[in-house]
Amino acid sequence: MSAPLRPRPAAPRGPAGSWDRADTGARATSRPLTIGVVGAGRVGAVLGAALAAAGHRVAAVAGDSGASRARLALLLPEVPRRSAASVARAAADLLLIAVPDDALAGVIADLAQRGALHPGQVVAHTSGAHGLSVLAPAAALGARPLALHPAMTFTGTPDDLARLDGISYGITAPADLRPLAARLVTDLGGVPEWVAEADRPLYHAALAHGANHLVTLVNEATDRLRDAGVARPEKVLAPLLRAALENALRLGDDALTGPVSRGDAGTVERHLARLAATAPESVPAYLALARRTADRAIAAGRLRPVDAQSLLGVLARTDREVAA
Repeated sequence: MSAPLRPRPAAPRGPAGSWDRADTGARATSRPLTIGVVGAGRVGAVLGAALAAAGHRVAAVAGDSGASRARLALLLPEVPRRSAASVARAAADLLLIAVPDDALAGVIADLAQRGALHPGQVVAHTSGAHGLSVLAPAAALGARPLALHPAMTFTGTPDDLARLDGISYGITAPADLRPLAARLVTDLGGVPEWVAEADRPLYHAALAHGANHLVTLVNEATDRLRDAGVARPEKVLAPLLRAALENALRLGDDALTGPVSRGDAGTVERHLARLAATAPESVPAYLALARRTADRAIAAGRLRPVDAQSLLGVLARTDREVAA
């Protein structure tokens, strides 16, 4: 069942666009904002709906695909769809740009060239990989740049709204814009995490490595269980993976268990032999993760170097065979 929109109390509305660069204190962080959203993908549509539920006015949204129109019908049914330039002009206070990473620079440059941005307007993007530099064309026109990335995976449905409570947002912002950025995250029910401009790629790499690769890893395990004749692999994996994730977040490397952390070279060798015969495409990933697991287990004192020698020999030998 979809989560309902839950409006949060908002301060009395002031005149749209009535604040400027100096208005970054109590007034800028206490009144509803007039917002435009460019990009009605999974992230943009959900954040737009959450900001509306918090009492802000979403004036217009840009999204032309069939999937975007369907999302907007669910999440922002009363908000008009417009061209990106029209949305930018309607966004008196905040323009939220939620487009794919590689498209972001082009969208911002196009809006700047069309004269759709104005001084004092906050232009924010939701990319984890980019910081403020990608917003340079907007800043050159007097707009105020903000990187605001939700550390969450989205489905683009109303169910996502319930998942926003308590999540972190990776924020890169000029010092004078931090109060407004913190206010937006608070309105979204989140927690600000301040990330330096130079650290945005590392921040995003960590999230992608943890979340995106986790999906691949789980699906790999599911496929191999099916290969082993397990009819409902998700039933087998669910309690195990939940416990492993919770333990890893709570205990770090002390949560390591299994044959690699014990140095069981024979077991790992049998794993690799059967994988090579059944699903050879899984062998390189297994090897890479096993080597990294061994390194972390040794560094954490979970695996003595002397006990790791045979295991590391198996991994190195198999690695050479795969390369050949």
